[in-house]
Amino acid sequence: MRTTIGAEEEFVLLDPLTLTPVDRAAEAIAALGGRRADGGAVTPEFFPSQLEYATRVCRTAADVSDALEGFRAELRTWAASSGLLAAGVGLPYRTAPDAQVTDQDRYRDIASRFGLVVPDHQLNGLHVHVGVDDREQAVVALNRLRPWLPALLALAANSPFWKGADTGFDSWRAIHSRRWTTHGVPPAFADAADYDRRAAALSGVGGTSDAGTLNWVVRPSERFPTVEVRVFDAQLDGATSAAFAALVRGLVVSPPDDDGRAAALAPELLDAAHWHAARDGLGGDLLDPRDGGLRPAPEVAAALLAAAGPGLAEHGDTELVRDAVARVLTDGNGATRQRRALARGGTAGLAALIS
Repeated sequence: MRTTIGAEEEFVLLDPLTLTPVDRAAEAIAALGGRRADGGAVTPEFFPSQLEYATRVCRTAADVSDALEGFRAELRTWAASSGLLAAGVGLPYRTAPDAQVTDQDRYRDIASRFGLVVPDHQLNGLHVHVGVDDREQAVVALNRLRPWLPALLALAANSPFWKGADTGFDSWRAIHSRRWTTHGVPPAFADAADYDRRAAALSGVGGTSDAGTLNWVVRPSERFPTVEVRVFDAQLDGATSAAFAALVRGLVVSPPDDDGRAAALAPELLDAAHWHAARDGLGGDLLDPRDGGLRPAPEVAAALLAAAGPGLAEHGDTELVRDAVARVLTDGNGATRQRRALARGGTAGLAALIS
């Protein structure tokens, strides 16, 4: 079953010397947004130092990559001319002091529900959308993706620093996200009606005001006919983001080949595995959905590629995704590369990498 993909990337604007967020996203949006020739959209995000670029609906991973890299080039040029650095990282190296949310009703309403969680929520992600026929198919896709979310997080972890210190985690963004009312790997759902019923029951509980504040890392989109995957930290380059989007699509459209063993994994095991992947990234073992045991990260990555194999082949994405995963396994995920850049060149070296 061939289907579409799209991606949304969040960026943060930084002072190039201190790597502290700077509240000038509105200027970038004014310069780069509007009716874009590439069909994408540029919009504000939770803090005025952040902006989001969303691609148009794409048929191929190459289209996603071209769109992301094209926008990044424009953003990089604008940032340099404005004395700023635009970064695709899960968290900024340093946080903005006394950060205030973007002056929009929705963001102010969300902020009113979360107290002191809000100033720390300076998170940037990559969100992948895969086209589905209807919400029933979206829930089937959600259930299919659940066991593989920890492995996807490990590949994409890109937020090792917080307030100028190494957190000991590859994705501190994933740990921050656990402080929302709902978080991490969602439960399995029987069907779309089951999802809608349980989602509605959460409304008004804690900080959940509507379906858009359900902070699970995969969910049916409320705006588009897609399943939306939000497990990825923002990435250092658009080509990697596009490869991850293609990998997700491969998983969604590939039939399970494990007799349902992965789908039957206990929710508490998947939750713990998600935390485990946030800490260790690719530097240790990961949960292997085939039997629920821990295996070396390269072995689980190979199993992930095999699980997505039929869908990748159907869309002509096999080589693209295999090469991208091999590159991450060899060079390290974003967290490893950030640590290496800081160790070698200090904050100037880190700035050079993330720019």
